[in-house]
Amino acid sequence: MWIRLNSMLLLAVLLAPMLTWAARPFMTDDARMTTAGSCQLETWSRRDANRTEHWALPACNPTGRLEITAGGAALRDASMGHSMDAVLQVKTLFKTMAPNGWGTGLALGQLRHRPHTDLDFARGQTYAYVPVSVSFMDDRWVSHTNLGWARDRATGRDQTTWGMGLELQINGRWMWIGESFGNDRQKPFWQTGLRYQVLPGLLQVDATLGAPWGGPQFQRSDQHWLSLGLRWTPEKFP
Repeated sequence: MWIRLNSMLLLAVLLAPMLTWAARPFMTDDARMTTAGSCQLETWSRRDANRTEHWALPACNPTGRLEITAGGAALRDASMGHSMDAVLQVKTLFKTMAPNGWGTGLALGQLRHRPHTDLDFARGQTYAYVPVSVSFMDDRWVSHTNLGWARDRATGRDQTTWGMGLELQINGRWMWIGESFGNDRQKPFWQTGLRYQVLPGLLQVDATLGAPWGGPQFQRSDQHWLSLGLRWTPEKFP
């Protein structure tokens, strides 16, 4: 069983760059931030039949009021070859979520994409979104909703982005997650999987399966993806 699970986790994925940088493995962001005065690291790999991505996104909250995320990815596409992405995002909260309460905030960011044949980051997107999180049953259930905007740098076209996610605490170490997300210009996607606390409060790993809505969801498809991630969240840093 563990051999099969590890083999599955080592596969990784992506469909297209999404514009919210959430607690792994969500694409839908939460209304929470890194611990004040500390940093965290989220790193993951994603793979479908034609594309592989390896991401690293460190984030710090130096003052307790503003979380700064800066990182990027190395990408390989079967038809387009190698490329790179860079992300810079800031997030703040207007209301902090407490158990059985809710929270909300605002995130602003920019994604730059550079093919290896190009010398600048001309392609990419500028984006903003509002995350809202609601806690139920003393945080055993937590829902997340995003509504946002993104502008493509190359074309100048705007789009509306959205996401809806749910976390269910199974026990002290295991959590089920599920979500749907997308924009107003393409078919939405779903994603579901498990998150495991290797060291509670410090180190977690996760694995997910995702695909577009409306497809053959349990059949092999080049639009399905698998993802493996790791998240390190120390209480204090350094």
